Amino acid sequence: MLPDTIHKLPQSERFAYAQLLAYMTRVDNELTVEEMSMFEQRLGTALLSPKQRKLIRASLKNPPSLDECLENLGDEAGRLALRDAVLMSASDGNVDEDERDILEEISEHLGLKDDAVDRLLEWTVEGYAWMQIGYDLLNDLSR
Repeated sequence: MLPDTIHKLPQSERFAYAQLLAYMTRVDNELTVEEMSMFEQRLGTALLSPKQRKLIRASLKNPPSLDECLENLGDEAGRLALRDAVLMSASDGNVDEDERDILEEISEHLGLKDDAVDRLLEWTVEGYAWMQIGYDLLNDLSR
């Protein structure tokens, strides 16, 4: 899991963060195992109450609008949510046009630099390559 500061944010922002991730799972109308795994990992870092987790999981089937997801995000929560939305979008090996458009819209809403999504995607590709090297190493260690 990524070392993070999500748990230090106010509960309302952690909930908004999780809502945005739930929203992102439905952008391309396909929820993959990889996206769901990433969603559950990141949801765990948000340290939400059982009631809030239940509401967030319900959002997977019927997500709120993007505007609703963004309205309670502060600056730090927004940047963390965008980063994790990028990770989730790329987890299935492809960031489609609809996902990319939403990521850009989130970045614009947050007032980030024009190349923010590109830089986050580049970081994500590097991170997934690093993880693959780790899997390859583990396989190489086998007798």
